[in-house]
Amino acid sequence: MTDATRAAAAPIPARIGAWPGRVRPLRWRPHRIGLHAAALALLLAVLFPFAWMVQMALRPADAVLDDAVLFLPTLENFVALWQGHFPKSFLNSVLVSSLSTAASLVLGVPAAYVLTRWRFRARRRVALWILATRMAPPIALTIPFFLAYRWVGLQDSVVGLALIYMTFNISIVVWFMQTFFAAIPRSLEEAAWIDGCGVWQAFRRVTLPLAAPGLAATAVFCFIFSWNDFFFALILTRTNAVTAPVAITNFLQYEGWEWGKIAAAGTLVMLPVLAFTLLVRKYLVRGLTAGGLKD
Repeated sequence: MTDATRAAAAPIPARIGAWPGRVRPLRWRPHRIGLHAAALALLLAVLFPFAWMVQMALRPADAVLDDAVLFLPTLENFVALWQGHFPKSFLNSVLVSSLSTAASLVLGVPAAYVLTRWRFRARRRVALWILATRMAPPIALTIPFFLAYRWVGLQDSVVGLALIYMTFNISIVVWFMQTFFAAIPRSLEEAAWIDGCGVWQAFRRVTLPLAAPGLAATAVFCFIFSWNDFFFALILTRTNAVTAPVAITNFLQYEGWEWGKIAAAGTLVMLPVLAFTLLVRKYLVRGLTAGGLKD
């Protein structure tokens, strides 16, 4: 009896076991244990500063720097923080980051679409010029912005700060979205044209929904860059448009550093970015991994 005849005559479980693609039970091999241990150690190392800051924020104000591991959590640092001027600065950060992100997407997404789909002679040069706006160090642009804003009356204003962040975020939007638009087949837009849609109708109804993961990823990056900025907010604001990162420095005084309020403010500053990222995490993961595989 040949091998093929024996395999055919064997019972189904035996034949399944003879297949090369059978499902094998997961075995914890030494190298797998080492990889998981390294990943866990890296995760703990990344989360340790944040966990340390949160526990400092929850300690009593007179015991922030104590070495005791066990303590009774309290919210007195957050209450004291919210009774001062910090809420206004926090609101300014929300307004500035939201306005700059929305304006960057409104202007940058159509520009990225045009640079991806339309062919003209200076297309690559225009894309390079847009990218060049991110290459100059912030200190080189501070004095021109300061003098221009003082002349037009935008100094120490939420709108003025949002405009500055928009000018830097547009380059991020254009270069990120070009990758996502290039991955969308042009034939889908051509099909919409045949059905009677115009160029911008096809863009709005076909291309934008397909590029939603890219939009989410780009919006998160723009929001984070605007939210975490300290330099321009420090130079171009005084009282009315002070943002949360700048307001934290008010707790560094000659009499002493208020570590409890600093930790509480740092914890609150993390929350909007964390919440925004969790809301769009599904699209964010898809957007960050887009283009990793070719059809």
